[in-house]
Amino acid sequence: MSFDGIVVSNLVCELNQTLIDGRISKIAQPETDELLLTIKTKKESYKLLLSASASLPLLYLTETTKPSPITAPNFCMLLRKHINGGRITCITQPELERIVHFEIEHRNELGDTCKKQLTIELMGKHSNIIFRDGDLILDSIKHVSAQVSSIREVLPGRTYFIPETQKKKHPLLITEEEFCTFVLKKPMPLVKALYSSLTGISPILAEEICFQADMDSSLPANTLTPIEATHLFHKFDRIMESVRQQEFYPTIYYKEKEPIEFSSLPLTLYPEAQTVSFNSISMVLEQYYASKNTVTRIRQKSVDLRRIVQTALERNRKKYDLQQKQLKDTEKREKYKIYGELIHTYGYGLPEGSKELTTLNYYNNEMITIPLNQDLTPQENAKKYFDKYGKLKRTYEALSELIKETENEMIHLESVATALDIALLEEDLQEIKEELIACGYIRRKQNTIKKQKITSKPFHYISSDGFHIYVGKNNYQNEELTFQFAIGNDWWFHAKGIPGSHVIVKTNGQELPDQTFEEAGRLAAYYSKGRDTKKVEIDYTEKKNVKKVNGGKPGFVIYHTNYSMLIEPDIRGITSIS
Repeated sequence: MSFDGIVVSNLVCELNQTLIDGRISKIAQPETDELLLTIKTKKESYKLLLSASASLPLLYLTETTKPSPITAPNFCMLLRKHINGGRITCITQPELERIVHFEIEHRNELGDTCKKQLTIELMGKHSNIIFRDGDLILDSIKHVSAQVSSIREVLPGRTYFIPETQKKKHPLLITEEEFCTFVLKKPMPLVKALYSSLTGISPILAEEICFQADMDSSLPANTLTPIEATHLFHKFDRIMESVRQQEFYPTIYYKEKEPIEFSSLPLTLYPEAQTVSFNSISMVLEQYYASKNTVTRIRQKSVDLRRIVQTALERNRKKYDLQQKQLKDTEKREKYKIYGELIHTYGYGLPEGSKELTTLNYYNNEMITIPLNQDLTPQENAKKYFDKYGKLKRTYEALSELIKETENEMIHLESVATALDIALLEEDLQEIKEELIACGYIRRKQNTIKKQKITSKPFHYISSDGFHIYVGKNNYQNEELTFQFAIGNDWWFHAKGIPGSHVIVKTNGQELPDQTFEEAGRLAAYYSKGRDTKKVEIDYTEKKNVKKVNGGKPGFVIYHTNYSMLIEPDIRGITSIS
């Protein structure tokens, strides 16, 4: 991961410059594994985000405020009791690990000055925020018992220590001799030998070291000659000298306007990438991870809804396959009808006990042989075939209706799945949940019979020509936008033949420029199931041509007059208002 020990070192340097002697004025816990501290210094007020998310652990200064639960969690209450109003006296990083210790001076209930420590460990699924009194753990945002970890328990009353699960060398203190014997004697690719032997070195920085030394990172480390080993160490040591001198260059690297990497040190292995430099590593982390953090959080919160939708989809797909198989069995119904008619027409002269009738099929002027039950009369054989025909016809008609219902159900569920992909806020998930409740996929809890208030709103953009564009986030919003918000001459856009958002362009009686048509089409493509493809076909028409399907699911429409365009699902450059 890019968030390595070097980035943490850069971050600690920045926090020491801004937060030392600052007082903690507010402590919030907006997520189960996240803290937001407001810290006031003599000059300014700062917000510090600490996240122990297993998928995206983070630590940085931010200007964003997140809503907190009405009742604060126990960990948050404990911190408020002990360190609210406390002064940050020291911020350290042990041996270039992805760990930051905050030492906080405060007064206890007797008015005596005390010191406590708040530690954040940024280690993937093992990430945690631990509140300590020296080596004594007072509490942690995640409790880790012996059943979870045999290496270290993180529980109130236990002793705090940093587990040495991997024996690595400190990259700022390692000598050339140690480097050559400890790192370069391993029978593994050079890049892996670097990041697996040295604390705080990420794979991307290990690649950069090899690149600067002009060496193939995939070569076995133990095959380097003494001269090559010395050359590599000097390149490595020059990079580490920047860390020792705290000479950092927070930068994000872009490829075709998409961020591909960030670093606190210059990365020369991306010569063709566009770079944006920042004065603050916090700004880098917030900008780089903001969208990823939002998506990760919402995906975590939507797991249950996704599972419900996916289960229902799989059940309907199995049902659809079975119905199709049963429908195929009804294809011989017309054959039985012809058998009955031909027996009625030509069977009057058959001898008693005949096992078959061979005659001319007047539908295609070909000879046909019809099997007969020798114990039945020709009339009874005809009736038997007509009965079979009638039964299969009724089955065909019923199955055709059921298959249509199953298809619509699958389309609806896929549209809900697409809405879950689009959702960015908890309010968006709540509206989707209400739709699933209304459709019978989820039972409303008895203690919440009253429908929850929905605060989610459609996306709102403004085109380059100044026209307002609205994008529904889910079926309820699609329905409201198309049939309550839009008027006759407004333009309606939707991805052709796949689930996606209804996009409405408010015309205010004006004619739309080509640029606005294109931007609305790009939005419809992006907010659809086809957003990961190169091109998406978009249908668009005036709203007056769009009709609601009688008895259809929310957001289901029909239209017979439309234009089409093939466009990329790229919304960069389109101004978002909300």
